[in-house]
Amino acid sequence: MRTDSSPGTLPAREHLPAAPAGTPVLDVVIPVYNEEKDLRPCVRRLHAHLERTFPYAFRITIADNASTDTTPQVAGRLAAEIPEVTTFRLEQKGRGRALRAVWSASDAPVLAYMDVDLSTDLNALLPLVAPLISGHSDLAIGSRLARSSRVVRGPKREFISRAYNLILRGSLQARFSDAQCGFKAIRRDVAQVLLPLVEDTGWFFDTEMLVLAERAGLRIHEVPVDWVDDPDSTVHIVRTATDDLKGVWRVGRALATGSLPLDRIARPFGDDPRDRDIEDVPKGLARQLVGFCVVGALSTLFYLLLYSGFRLFTGSQIANALALLVSAVANTAANRRLTFGVRGRGGAVRHQGQGLVVFGIGLALTSGSLAALNAATSEPAHSTELAVLVAANLAATVLRFLLFRAWVFPDRREDDPAVRAAYEATPYEANPYEATLYEANPYEATPYADTPYDATPYGTAPFRAGAAADATWPDATPQLLPVRPHDSDSRDLR
Repeated sequence: MRTDSSPGTLPAREHLPAAPAGTPVLDVVIPVYNEEKDLRPCVRRLHAHLERTFPYAFRITIADNASTDTTPQVAGRLAAEIPEVTTFRLEQKGRGRALRAVWSASDAPVLAYMDVDLSTDLNALLPLVAPLISGHSDLAIGSRLARSSRVVRGPKREFISRAYNLILRGSLQARFSDAQCGFKAIRRDVAQVLLPLVEDTGWFFDTEMLVLAERAGLRIHEVPVDWVDDPDSTVHIVRTATDDLKGVWRVGRALATGSLPLDRIARPFGDDPRDRDIEDVPKGLARQLVGFCVVGALSTLFYLLLYSGFRLFTGSQIANALALLVSAVANTAANRRLTFGVRGRGGAVRHQGQGLVVFGIGLALTSGSLAALNAATSEPAHSTELAVLVAANLAATVLRFLLFRAWVFPDRREDDPAVRAAYEATPYEANPYEATLYEANPYEATPYADTPYDATPYGTAPFRAGAAADATWPDATPQLLPVRPHDSDSRDLR
């Protein structure tokens, strides 16, 4: 299944429309565990900042993560005092579990979270969520590792943070700079299809969410932040690092085997309607050409190395056939995954069989070239053989790309009248996930699927963690209307 043409892809990003004041546009979640001391000053400071600077209606949600001190009572009093503050009570620990539950139940189109210690300068909050409101980006993260960031923290945490991000870059090819900064935001329409794929319930939740979003081609906006580390942090560094490394291994293995249905959360190529009105130009052609050329260049080098090795103990025709066979299998597998975006094991045997047919055509071209060379001269030099093979392979490469694109990995969506009709009927508004969020989802058997939560969307009623993953998402997207601090709206009725 190709990433940029699956019927399950997200619709194009759009600027959130304007509408009546009072509808929360932003929901800021503060996960807490035994934070009776810091919770009240944190919430009051955040509320004052949002009320003074944020031009839309907002909500602050306290996610009480199974606290055993007086944190629930402090949260309840804050919710009673401040209309924009609500509280959720979870009976199990885990930052990821708390974010999944609250984000899944929220009706705000933009969802964010920050740590209770407010280590991040709040002036970065509006730049964080603005790209999501405008439709420019899907997720946004604060980065302490950007060049313009100003960070105050000890050398131990600095080393661990940079080492962890280097591990992500080396193992999962992550391109975002700071995975664990407690300052992130996501669009609700993205969260509803991305969160069911995220398994972790603890500190690795952020990293897993970002890696899957990036691999699916979603846009992640980074905001340099000023950060002052909390010296009283209760995070267990060694245990957290161990859990993170286990998560890196699990996600890396899932990506390598293609078991994640990332094509379901991909955006269409280009959000401008004109990008979808262009006719007679195959979608993704430029990207596929680049990928095919890179794979082809590497395959050619691999082939020449194999040919030179086989040639040491066999004739040129046998060496050519063996080298071409091995490199053809590797080439088909690489093009299947990297060039044409086909994931999973479905159809892999058929693709390899078709690839071998293409290999046969390449074998005929290269073998014919060698036969012609041997007919022209009885003992050709090894360098001459290689030059002839390179020329023959170039011709075979062009034919191989055309056959791969048109026959081995065709765009099935374009040939499906039902899918094409569905796309033409509602190209920008149809949401294939509104019927059922977990249909044909191999991750539906998550540890949260069996714990429904109480149907109290906002308030102080307790609910069970993770249950919101089974909730039905509202169809209508709340609309926006700029609200100035001196305007009269629902927040003034206190």
